[in-house]
Amino acid sequence: MFDKILIANRGEIACRVIKSAQKMGIKTVAVYSDADRNALHVQMADESVHIGPPPSAQSYLLKEKILQACLDTGAQAVHPGYGFLSENSEFCEALAEAGITFIGPRTHAIQAMGDKITSKQLADDAGVNTIPGFSDVLRDGDHAVEIANKLGYPVMLKATAGGGGKGMRVAYDDAECREGFERASNEARTGFGDDRMFVEKFIEEPRHIEIQIIADSHGNVVYLNERECSLQRRHQKVIEEAPSPFLDNETRKMMGEQAVALAKAVEYQSAGTVEFIVDAKRNFYFLEMNTRLQVEHPITELITGFDLVELMIHVANGEQLPIRQSDVGINGWAIESRVYAEDPFRNFLPSTGRLVYYRPPASDEHVRVDTGVFEGGEVSMFYDPMIAKLVTHGDTRDEAIAHMRSALDRFLIRGVTSNISFLSSLMVHPRFVSGNMSTNMIGEEYPDGFHPADVPHEDPTIFISVAASMLRGYRDRAAQIDGQLYGHERRVRDDWVVLMNDVQHPVTVVSVQGGHDVQYNGNTYAVRSQWEFGQPLFSGSINGVEIFVQVEREDQTYRLFHNGSQADVKVITPKVAEYLQYMPVKVPPDMSKFLLSPMPGLLVSLAVEEGQAVNAGEELAVLEAMKMENTLLAERDCVVSKINFETGASLAVDDKIMEFE
Repeated sequence: MFDKILIANRGEIACRVIKSAQKMGIKTVAVYSDADRNALHVQMADESVHIGPPPSAQSYLLKEKILQACLDTGAQAVHPGYGFLSENSEFCEALAEAGITFIGPRTHAIQAMGDKITSKQLADDAGVNTIPGFSDVLRDGDHAVEIANKLGYPVMLKATAGGGGKGMRVAYDDAECREGFERASNEARTGFGDDRMFVEKFIEEPRHIEIQIIADSHGNVVYLNERECSLQRRHQKVIEEAPSPFLDNETRKMMGEQAVALAKAVEYQSAGTVEFIVDAKRNFYFLEMNTRLQVEHPITELITGFDLVELMIHVANGEQLPIRQSDVGINGWAIESRVYAEDPFRNFLPSTGRLVYYRPPASDEHVRVDTGVFEGGEVSMFYDPMIAKLVTHGDTRDEAIAHMRSALDRFLIRGVTSNISFLSSLMVHPRFVSGNMSTNMIGEEYPDGFHPADVPHEDPTIFISVAASMLRGYRDRAAQIDGQLYGHERRVRDDWVVLMNDVQHPVTVVSVQGGHDVQYNGNTYAVRSQWEFGQPLFSGSINGVEIFVQVEREDQTYRLFHNGSQADVKVITPKVAEYLQYMPVKVPPDMSKFLLSPMPGLLVSLAVEEGQAVNAGEELAVLEAMKMENTLLAERDCVVSKINFETGASLAVDDKIMEFE
C-alpha cells in the first residue's frame, strides 16, 4: 500500500479524501493557492505545498506544479477528487511517466469517456441506450442553429469536456441557440480549457438518474445502485438521494448492467458514474460518464456501507475488488443537500466573505457533514461556492427527509448568505415529498426566483410562540440581573402583540418553570427552552414537540427561519401596535439610473459604450463569479451616460458598473 498520497484538489473533497487516507494509515499532502493558505484541507494534511495565486488556471489546474509537488514530497500516488485535473488525461500520463500512481481510471478511459461525443459513440457500440443528437463538434452558433432545426427544438447545447452544470444551455428557438452556444462555449473555455460544443435533443420532463460503478484492473466491475439527481437549478444538482423513488428493480438492474457493459468496453478501473436521463415511462438514455468520484458519492456510501475513496485507493494499488455484485444491497435511504454560499432571495447570486459563524449539526448515525470550511475562514470568489454537503440517512425515505429537515434547521451560517432556506423549502415541497419531480421542477415551481412568500409556514403559531417566548426570556434575564426576578412586584404575565410580516397577533405570555406558556387564538402553547438573548438558534419544544428555529436580529426585529419558511417578527405592546398606523413608510432610494453589480465577481465583458442607446432586455455586461457567467441586461430603454469600470475589473456587490441618462 502507498505510504503517502497527494490530493490534487481543495475544499470538502480534499478533506473527505484525507479522512479515508488517515483511516488507512496513509500520509497525505495538500496543495494550496494563496487564497487557500489557511484552508481546512491544508490544516488536516500531514504536509502542504503552495502552488500559486488564487485563480485555478494559475494553481490547481497547473499539471507541472502538482507533479513537482509530488516529486518534492515523495508522494507515490495522487487522488484528484472531482473537477480541476480529475479527468485530465495529460495529467494522468504525466504522472505515469514519473512513476506516480493516479487514483482513478487509466488514460484511455478518461479520453474516451471525458469527450461526450466519443463516449456517446462508444455507448452506442456497447449497446447502451443513447439520446438522439448530432455526434460531432459544432463549428459556431450558426451551425448549432442549423442542427437544432433538424433535430427540432428544444435542444441541449453541451461542452464536450463539460461537467457540473457548466458549459450547458437549453435552447427553445434560434436566438436562444446562438446565445447559448456563445455562453456555454465561453464557460467551457474558462472552466475546462476546451470550448468544443455538440448538441442533442432535449428530453422534456426528464429525471436525472445515475449509476455508481467501481471496477478493478482485473476485469471486475460492480454497480452500486443508483442516485436520483433530478432536483437541479441551471443544470447544477441541488438535492440528491439514493435510491431513486422512481425506479423499480427491473429498471435498476437494466441500467446497472448497461453501466457495467460500458465500463468493460473501455476497460475501466476505479470509481465512476454513468449518468442517464429517464423519461416518465422509465425509458432511459445514456447522458455521460464521469470518470471520477462524484460530489454526491456519500449517499451511495450510506446505503451500501462501502467507502468509495478507500476502494479507489485499493484498486489503484492493483488489488482486486473485495466485493461482488451479490454483496451490494440497499440499506435504508439517504439524501444529500448541497449547501452553497449563495443568496436564494437574490436569484442565487454568489456570496463571498468571512464565515463569522459556522456551526453545522453534529454528525451521528443519521447525519453526516462533509465540509472544507471552518468558522473564521473565507469563502473565496475564485472557486465553487459549496460550503458543505449535508447528508442524512433513515430506514425509509420519510425518515431521511425528516432528519434532513431537522439538520437544516440546525445548520448555522453567518457572514455569508447560504441557500439553506431554499433547501429547507424543497424538503417540504409536495412534489419532492411525493417523489413526483423532474429536472424542470425548480424552474417550474419558482419561475420568478425564490422568495420568502413562496413557502408559507405550515404552522405559523411556531413563529408567534417562539418570538413571544424569546422576548419574555429576555425580560426574565434582565430582571434576574437587576434582582427583581423573585420580587413580589415582578410581573410574570404580559399582554403583547406579535407583529409578523406586518400582521398583528395579540398574545398573552406567562412565565412558568422551565419556559413560557403563550396564549394565542384561544390556545395555549407550552414553549420550553433554555434560549438566551443573542443565541442564533432557538432549540426547545412546543407542546412537547422538539423544535429548532434559526434567529437573526436586525434592530428590534427578529428574522426567524424554520422548515424553509422565513418571517420578520417584532414583539410590541398593544399601545405601540395602535400607533403603528401613523408611522411614515420609508421609501428606498431610486437606483434605476445605475447598473449595479449584483455580486462580487470579474467583469468579463462590456457590450455597450458611453452614449449608446439600448433597449430593454439588451445585454449590457457579463460578470463571472464562482466559475459561472452571468449576463446583465437592461431593464428599460435608456442611454448609457457613463461606464465606471473596464473589462477585467474585480467588482464588489452594488458597485456602479455604469450610469444611464
